[in-house]
Amino acid sequence: MGKHRRQRSRRRGLLVPSLLTALSAVAVAAVLTGTHGLDLSDATTAGKAARSTRVAVAPAPVTTSAAPAPPAPVAAPAPTGQPAPTDSPTAAAPTTPAAQDVALGTTGPAPLPAVDRESATVGALFGGSVAAGKHFCTASVLHSTGGNLLLTAAHCLSSTDGVTFAPGYRDGSAPYGTWQVTAIHTTPGWSQKGDVDEDFAILETAPSGGRNVEDVVGGNRLGAGEPFGATVRLYGYPADSEEPLLCTDTTGRQSGYQRVVQCPSYPSGTSGGPWIDTATGEVVGAIGGYEQGGDTDDTSYSAYFDHTIADLYTQVEASAS
Repeated sequence: MGKHRRQRSRRRGLLVPSLLTALSAVAVAAVLTGTHGLDLSDATTAGKAARSTRVAVAPAPVTTSAAPAPPAPVAAPAPTGQPAPTDSPTAAAPTTPAAQDVALGTTGPAPLPAVDRESATVGALFGGSVAAGKHFCTASVLHSTGGNLLLTAAHCLSSTDGVTFAPGYRDGSAPYGTWQVTAIHTTPGWSQKGDVDEDFAILETAPSGGRNVEDVVGGNRLGAGEPFGATVRLYGYPADSEEPLLCTDTTGRQSGYQRVVQCPSYPSGTSGGPWIDTATGEVVGAIGGYEQGGDTDDTSYSAYFDHTIADLYTQVEASAS
């Protein structure tokens, strides 16, 4: 993993913390840059990760409240192989109500999970109990044999202490319950070098009420090696909002291993939000990567998903099942 052949970088203003080289694959640096996030150790905004500080608390059993009837799991093809990146477009085909009759490049509230089953797989990460204004990043359920995996940006988390995931979160409420994050998996390229081309993380969660998260809300299959010119649905929870955003647009190639998409009004807190291919239903990106997601609200980036994340997924699924 992590052995991309990369062209010389022409990026500007990107800070890679030196302390990253001392971290293991499950202890990821959370020092952010830009306007889309926050270093969770202080209250300085930067990158696309968070607005408020995250208070570390000891993990505790998570209880769930009465939940709506669970949506059916999101079905999509199995992870693809690893063909060379291309710029050719992928034909878009709606797979959920959210994809129908949507003007490309416009941003609005994501549909309620009861209306759109895909929306239920997307949620917010909290540092402790779920409460309005306390979420700091976005994550989504990743289909797996064990049914307990999430996808987010690697720069979002430095520790699992007290971190919980609330799928379908709205207005201070976790309609399907919450799941405690128990492990963070990243690549050596990220944990040792802070490689922005590997700014993605797979999280493990503990069962809640005897059920794994995918059993309740479904999950999105991983897509690797997909064309850069795909049309995607982009989800994210702004730090100053209590409902997620959704935008559909066609992605481009920012660099050898970075996707870019123009979706208005994706500010701090949206880091980790999934990029779901409208043609396949696979998740092919997560807000992060270059400038840790982007230094403006209207442009978002993602590390390109290829064999590197596919190999990480295979290893994590084998150990977590």
